[in-house]
Amino acid sequence: MPILKKLIALFAACAALLLTATPASAEVDGKCGRYLCVLTAHHNRYVQDITVRTRDGLPGTLRAWWGPYQSPRVRAAGHRWVVNQEHKKAKLVCGGLERDGRTIEDGVCVRI
Repeated sequence: MPILKKLIALFAACAALLLTATPASAEVDGKCGRYLCVLTAHHNRYVQDITVRTRDGLPGTLRAWWGPYQSPRVRAAGHRWVVNQEHKKAKLVCGGLERDGRTIEDGVCVRI
């Protein structure tokens, strides 16, 4: 019985890797502003993930949005949000940076 449980766990781990791997036809696009960069892995309007990182490597409050998707705010120098959604009318993947309660840069967007 323990061998069966190990095989099931191994199969589940492999399936999870396959589901989260970037498809072979996915594109990675990005755009940098003065203080932050926004990158996204996507296939047409299907967005797999959004990464926002500061250019200077210092932490701040990061967020990302794309169509109806609004990420939670994260305090870090860089963060990756797994989206795995498709919105046919959403053409821009965007990010923003706040530090000390002030908006440093907002609306750095990648056109997909």
